[in-house]
Amino acid sequence: MNAILMPFLYFPEDKTEYIPAAFSFTAFMILCILAFMWFRKNSAKQEAETKELEEKIMRERQAEREAGKNETIQ
Repeated sequence: MNAILMPFLYFPEDKTEYIPAAFSFTAFMILCILAFMWFRKNSAKQEAETKELEEKIMRERQAEREAGKNETIQ
């Protein structure tokens, strides 16, 4: 089993061959962090909008209930 997987492992003698991989890894890591931050910011914005909508709906329902109580009393 180890003999089958060994050709896929490559450790270069010249360590400068790691530099392009480090650059691409760094670039992708920065992009991932930026995407994660954007998702969090967008999620927080949507959460705030949803809370405002929920509060508006709850106020409307409360107003309807109070209006219904006032009609039954009169």
